[in-house]
Order: sequence, then structure tokens, then C-alpha cells
Amino acid sequence: MSTWFALGDSIATCQKKSPLDALETRMLISHVAGLSRVQLITRSEDNLTATQIQALNALIAKRMAGEPIAYLLGEREFYGLNFTVSPAVLIPRADTELLVELALQHTPPNGSLLDMGTGSGAIAISVAVHAPSLQVSACDISIDALAIAQNNAARLLKLNVRQPIQFYRSDWYQAIPTKDFHTIVSNPPYIVQHDPHLNQGDLRFEPIDALTDHADGLSAYRVIIDGARSYLTTDGYLLLEHGYDQSEAIQDLLRQAGFSEVQSWPDLAGILRVSGGRLSHHTTKI
Repeated sequence: MSTWFALGDSIATCQKKSPLDALETRMLISHVAGLSRVQLITRSEDNLTATQIQALNALIAKRMAGEPIAYLLGEREFYGLNFTVSPAVLIPRADTELLVELALQHTPPNGSLLDMGTGSGAIAISVAVHAPSLQVSACDISIDALAIAQNNAARLLKLNVRQPIQFYRSDWYQAIPTKDFHTIVSNPPYIVQHDPHLNQGDLRFEPIDALTDHADGLSAYRVIIDGARSYLTTDGYLLLEHGYDQSEAIQDLLRQAGFSEVQSWPDLAGILRVSGGRLSHHTTKI
């Protein structure tokens, strides 16, 4: 394994010698030394211990090999909260904050919301933190993902009196006993099988089944949209995150299933990132 730092190196020296950019270097040094960003400045001449040097060299090597910084740190900030993450879950991304904002806008006070394929719990927990009156449920098929989501919920909700999130291990709707949600949200696997992006960047290290449906990228949406008719209240909303070129296909599926007010919303980059609609009172529930 390559080494960049040696015993006796100060924090400042490590920052200068690092092959990574300044931000990632500071994040990793802060992680191994247990220091805040301000402390990295005020204690920049402090020497790292042998254990810290060893840990920092190991983390730098992993990052140079492409491992996501979020997995190396074991956390990622999302919607103002720090979520624990691991290779068992997708890394929460800023694009998905749009889905949280729309969920908060479309769920009535004291209403209920279901987050499908919750992963780290980022969407469900963010909604619960910012709208404590809501009854929030979440599901995932992965036991490991649910464990992370439940731990995140316990840590991020414990300081406030809020309704606990109800977690289910479920293959989409299969094990969801409750019906009549006011809002259903999901960021399902939507990358088409064999897409070259799956072999690039952070995606190489994220759980493959959470990235792609191993088909045309729409199979999860078909299941979610069709099942939503049985689980939404009349006039309830279904909101779905998707890929940059999938808004038209998702809108078509929503209309075919009888949803009204179908539309798509752009993310901060102007890309149509979330599509959704309202379950019309004319639609027959199953």
C-alpha cells in the first residue's frame, strides 16, 4: 500500500502532502483525528499519532482507488442532517432533496406518508424531522439497509417528541399492511441494465440492486405506480424520483394508471428529476 505520511507529520504537513484535493483531505484528517474544521486550523501544527497516520494512509489509498468519501467517513449530509451510510445503502444525494420538499408540500398536516425503498432512511427521516405531525412509514427489501435506516431514525429523532417511523421489510408493497397513505414517495432503482455509468465513479461501490432494475429502468415504477392505487387515499399523491431522461415515460405510466395533475419538477440543475400525480377520485381503487 502506498504511504504519503510518516510519524512526526503535523496536520499542516499532511494537508500539503496529500494527493487529494484540499476539501477531501480536510474531511479525512478531521475523521481520523476527531477534530472539527476549526480545530484543524487552530491545531494545524499538532503531530498526528502513529495510529492516526496509519489510518489516514489507509483512507487515502482507498479514496485514490475510487471508494466514495461518504463510505470512508461513514456518513453523508442530506437535508441538513448527517446520515450514517455504508456500502449497504445508496449515498444520499442533493438531487433527492427535491423529493423531500415535494413530499412536505403535498402531504396534509397530520397526514401519512410511505417511503418505498428507503435505504439509509434519508427521505423518510428528513420528512419526519421537518413535519413531526406526519405519520411516516418506510420499507426496504434489504435487512442491512433497514438496520441503517432504523439506527439513523433512532439517532436523529431521539431528541424530539415525534411519532416513530414505522419500518417494514418489504418487496415494495408485499408486506405493507397499512393502506390509505396521503403520499407515497420513492427513489427506486432506475438505471438501465449495462449502462456504462454503473462502472464509473461512486456507482462502482454502491449496491447494484439499488441502482438498476437489471432491465429497462422502468420495472420498479410499473410496480409502484400500479400498486399505489390500492394504498393511496383518494386525492393522494405519488411522487417518484427518476433519471434525467425518464420524465416522459414516468408521466405516461402515471396517466395510464389513472393519475391526474401529472407533472414533473426540475432539480437545481434544471433537470426534470421528480414526476408525480394525484390519485383522481374517478380512479377505481383496487
